[in-house]
Amino acid sequence: MRPGRFTSAVRSPRLTSRLGIALGVAFAVCFVTGVVSHLVQHPPGWFWWPSRPVGLYRFTQGLHVATGLATVPLLGAKLWSVYPRLFTWPPIRSLAHAAERASVAVLVAAALFQVVSGVLNVARWYAPMPFFFTSAHYWVAWLAAGALLTHIAVQLPVVRDALAPDTAGPNGNEPPRRGLPITGAAEPDHDEPAHHGRPTTGTAEPDHDEPAHHGRHAADAAEPDGGGLSRRGVLAAVGAAAGVITVTTVGQTVRPLSGLAVLAPRLPQVGPQGLPVNATATGAGVAELVRDPHYRLALTGTRQSLSLDLPALAALPQHTADLPIACVEGWSASGRWTGVRLRDLVALAGDDPDDATVLVESLQVGGRYRSATVPPSHTRDPLTLIALRLGGEPLHPDHGYPARLIAPNRPGVLQTKWVGRITVLEGR
Repeated sequence: MRPGRFTSAVRSPRLTSRLGIALGVAFAVCFVTGVVSHLVQHPPGWFWWPSRPVGLYRFTQGLHVATGLATVPLLGAKLWSVYPRLFTWPPIRSLAHAAERASVAVLVAAALFQVVSGVLNVARWYAPMPFFFTSAHYWVAWLAAGALLTHIAVQLPVVRDALAPDTAGPNGNEPPRRGLPITGAAEPDHDEPAHHGRPTTGTAEPDHDEPAHHGRHAADAAEPDGGGLSRRGVLAAVGAAAGVITVTTVGQTVRPLSGLAVLAPRLPQVGPQGLPVNATATGAGVAELVRDPHYRLALTGTRQSLSLDLPALAALPQHTADLPIACVEGWSASGRWTGVRLRDLVALAGDDPDDATVLVESLQVGGRYRSATVPPSHTRDPLTLIALRLGGEPLHPDHGYPARLIAPNRPGVLQTKWVGRITVLEGR
């Protein structure tokens, strides 16, 4: 908190505003796609999600994770640009100022939580998170969104002024600006009175930390004393870092870029039968159950119940569909699946597949996603299968042998593996 502690001449309201706009856009994309993902996984009664196009969820979730990873350098640069304002003295000048700083603290904390927990989830490293990631990530996203909207409302005049066209006077000099957004909360000028003479301990940083620049272009190109990156250089470096992160991870979703995905925790072609898996049969505790020669699929309709072994399932009309497995961690991979249409099984149980809600349950005993509800939009879709084969071969145990659900436009956690029971909840 000593005066003159922060000596970088690169920081400015203009730089911070530009970083803030980029970060705000990235957060908005993450928020919208994240809310969509949460609603698809945990649908309330009013929510409807289509079965087509088949790759819609693949796109939205891939965009969510790619944009979230790109915010890592953006958020770091934004916090760096406003770092001196975290140490202004006195820390609270009025009730309004206290409320503003509290809202900024909430925004910073929520943003850091979202980025850090999202990266840990992509890496499937849950030990540092003693909570259910999905729920925590979702609700903190709303907290971050509210804090961000409040912050934008407060800081909009500062950003507008910082990004305004050239306002240089007749002598070509741009009037000095003292406001510096803090993630950015800029303190208005009247909160920072000019100090004549040498500042004393406890005052705001001296003017040489926020120099006046001559003209907008000069301000953008300004370099700190002793050399280093200019403001344009900072923006270019942050943009390059975000681009490198995107290119080296998006290959886990975009197959042509898979060779560049050196930072991606999953590659689309690595895994049993050429597809990745998260949960294995051994890890799910079903390795012995899936090899049981007496396996039966219990099919329960609203009018009758059936028990089907593998030969009986294989004797039903078989259909093939090319569908992706799209995981919430951002990776996705397409496979050629063959099996029985879910709508045919519903009809076999005596129910109307065009209006049937179906519960699909796994042989797995525990786990949050051991069962999944299939709404009518997916039940009636001819691409929704109880798959028995992948790529023309019987399913690998880690891909759900003896039978698994595969449906269009659904997250991987809802594509139930090791199916043991199908129940028609509604279908009259």
